[in-house]
Amino acid sequence: MSSSEHRTMTLVPPAPTVAEAPVSLAPNEHWAHVRAMATDVTVRVPGAAVKTVVTDAAQAALDVFKTVEAACTRFDPSSPLMRANASPNRWHRVPRVCFKAIVAAHSAYTSTNGVFDPRVLGDLVGLGYDRTLPFADGEVSTDGTAARRAPLGQWRPRFRGATNEVLIGDHPIDLGGIGKGLAVGWASERISPVAPNHLIEAGGDCYCAGVSGEGSPWRIGIEDPEEPTRQVAVLELRDLACTTSSIRVRRWKVAGRTVHHILDAATGRPGGDGLVSVTVVGKDPAMSEVWSKTLFLAGAAGIASAARRRQLAAVWVTTAGELHVAPAAARHVIWER
Repeated sequence: MSSSEHRTMTLVPPAPTVAEAPVSLAPNEHWAHVRAMATDVTVRVPGAAVKTVVTDAAQAALDVFKTVEAACTRFDPSSPLMRANASPNRWHRVPRVCFKAIVAAHSAYTSTNGVFDPRVLGDLVGLGYDRTLPFADGEVSTDGTAARRAPLGQWRPRFRGATNEVLIGDHPIDLGGIGKGLAVGWASERISPVAPNHLIEAGGDCYCAGVSGEGSPWRIGIEDPEEPTRQVAVLELRDLACTTSSIRVRRWKVAGRTVHHILDAATGRPGGDGLVSVTVVGKDPAMSEVWSKTLFLAGAAGIASAARRRQLAAVWVTTAGELHVAPAAARHVIWER
């Protein structure tokens, strides 16, 4: 069921789906790819033919993801983020990209009144997600525990911008809820001077700059959480980000109970009752990613009012398979199932 009212149409061929490498390219379209941040990252530049300057700019955009991954991953104990997490109540000098990511995470924490809270690293580890889990291989089980915990209190990190130093606070942080969105935005900034028309895709996050090879806005498909080869809706976007938070892949069993990676920081347990995926369209990829997770945590019962109150362009799918479109997103949707 959808809350929007607009006509339905069939697209031939289908729009490329977020998280999926393009199956076909327009004439003279440049395409570059890298595997980083546990996802496939692609850059598409229409009308580029084979120009060295575009090739170099696309590679520089892809390099952003490797840089963010190296600085901000939680899966490498020697990464700058994890070294800071090891003693969070001490000052640490970190690379500029890590410093900016932590500052952005705190800004998002403030903007969402604490709903987005990266201080869930200990909870993810407690659930057994302390390493890259083999989700692609089928059902995953860990030896973690799924007990609730008390609220953490207010997050008050401290920053020294001149020297890129940060004091995280009492609890270690995970930047997975914002890092990819930041990388998408920074990558777009890197390639924009050379190629104002481009598409950057990184798993469930993308930025659609300018127009596609057809001279029209980019068309982005939202995948069906239960059948990823199908789409539940298609969006037309120009100079906008589109991010999806979904539990289709990253869910596993702990003591026989199914859990997932989108945690409610108030309890340390998975949130979002009744939802499978939430997509948000906005100007900024990082904040779109933040709002997709924040809305997810509102659950099926609260997401419509939360999206309306914040005037967020959101599309979501419930565990019952129902598709809903917030009023602010209706103008972007050109097709829905």
